[in-house]
Amino acid sequence: MQMMGHEHKPPDRVRLPRSLFASLQSSKLEVRLAISVLDIGAGNVFKGPRLSLEDDGRVLNNRLVGLSFGRMRVTGLAEPLEITFSHQSQPPNMTLTCVFWDVTKGSTGDWSSKGCSTEVGAKGTVCRCDHLTFFALLLRPVLDKVTVNALTRISQAGCGTSMIFLAFTVVLYIVLRFSQQRFKSEDAPKIHVALSVSLFLLNLVFLINVGHDPQVSKGTCWVKGAIFHYFLLCVFTWMALEALHLYLLVIRVFNTYFERYFLKLSLVGWGLPTLMVIGTGIANSYGLYTIRDEENRTSLELCWFSEDTSIIALYITVHGYFLIIFLFSAVVLGLVAWKIFTLSSATAGKQQRKHWKGFLTLLGLSSLVGMTWGLAILTPLGLSTIYVFTLFNSLQGVFIFCWFIMLYFPSQSAVSSSSGPARVEQTHTTSHE
Repeated sequence: MQMMGHEHKPPDRVRLPRSLFASLQSSKLEVRLAISVLDIGAGNVFKGPRLSLEDDGRVLNNRLVGLSFGRMRVTGLAEPLEITFSHQSQPPNMTLTCVFWDVTKGSTGDWSSKGCSTEVGAKGTVCRCDHLTFFALLLRPVLDKVTVNALTRISQAGCGTSMIFLAFTVVLYIVLRFSQQRFKSEDAPKIHVALSVSLFLLNLVFLINVGHDPQVSKGTCWVKGAIFHYFLLCVFTWMALEALHLYLLVIRVFNTYFERYFLKLSLVGWGLPTLMVIGTGIANSYGLYTIRDEENRTSLELCWFSEDTSIIALYITVHGYFLIIFLFSAVVLGLVAWKIFTLSSATAGKQQRKHWKGFLTLLGLSSLVGMTWGLAILTPLGLSTIYVFTLFNSLQGVFIFCWFIMLYFPSQSAVSSSSGPARVEQTHTTSHE
């Protein structure tokens, strides 16, 4: 039926643009409009490769809407038609896409979104398309099997690259320690190397863990999960110690000498995660962790926390622990940024040059205190932020190596800069030697 502007609109509806009828008046006085609503739940009709089990997709409510004007082929509409599909609120890990049946794809046809846009609402989704054919809403998990495999490959490539650069960082420190006397007494490079070692081992365990053997015993999986958890906590703890050390050097400055300083940091950096893992192990929290889509199909398995009995332990020892460390590191980094740019503004010279050096310094420091891990907070915003987090976080080792090079192999201009990396090192030297 035709809907007037003042009438109540049904939840499911089709809106055809005026321009479509205007174009028909010049050719025919009357044309048959057919609107078909089909249930495609049973059988193999309107399935196609995109709805295969590998892609983990399905048509929402198994509902398909077909539009046609007699035998006319209508494409390239200047003003799109609108189809509103009503539905309940979907879980945040699911995504809705307006699609149409493209008969030119393959031998049997397949779903495509070309020429269509999607506007998702709380109680319904509006599809706008520039042609007439069969339309539907495709429901797919944000982390379906294809996406998980892509993210896993990115993580593996990034972690492998980070391991190479982290190894370079450790080797470079050993060379400098034997060639320059000051590296035997300074604490900052030791902390950098401790973080590099813990991150290297975490990446190594991760690469072993994502290649999980389905036939592995429960005991072996328990051990792998505990080791993975331990090195993750070590990375978190050493990033917090980097932030603490940065606070003492740049913010507190005075009265920052502590006897056996690095030994005490090492006891915290390696000892605190040990206690947390022992406590978690006593609670028997480790086991097989499975990532599934909405239809309970397995996307990824790894040895981690047992998903049925250890959710509380996961949130306390991983999510909660990281959140505390991230907030502390963010506050310290903010104070350092304030001090760098305040000092830069108070001194004479080329201000623009000083500002970009201060910005590069903050980027380097952010890799040490784990700001890339903070991108995890943005992942609920969508799939693109998940890719950004995966890419940048897996390359943390590369960023640490670049900072190590900037810090201990500065150019002559950097040495004389009061806001660059050399200034941080100078502050360290006067505070602890």
